[in-house]
Amino acid sequence: MSSRTERACLVCGIVRTFNAFCEQGCPNCDSLLSLQNSEENVHACTSPSFEGLVALSEPEKSWVARWLRIDGFQPGTYAVKVNGRLPEEIIQSLDAQGVKYRPRDGSVQD
Repeated sequence: MSSRTERACLVCGIVRTFNAFCEQGCPNCDSLLSLQNSEENVHACTSPSFEGLVALSEPEKSWVARWLRIDGFQPGTYAVKVNGRLPEEIIQSLDAQGVKYRPRDGSVQD
């Protein structure tokens, strides 16, 4: 990608423009991260640094989506690897909501 106005969500990996995250939030994570109408949260919870792209029209049927652990998410374009981590206070907030944050930077192995 040459323009790099795109950013990837640090939780689900969906790739959108900065403006799309601000205007519409994340179709998978907005209830957790409150990105819509918050430039501060978009900066904190998305990254302009990511590798690889996968376009999914039917994530629930895709072996690639299962491999990336995005088979329960909305159709869209996803990063294979997202560089960066959520701020600690957001990780704690997710934890309090019963959501285990799993970084998408390749650092966590099963």
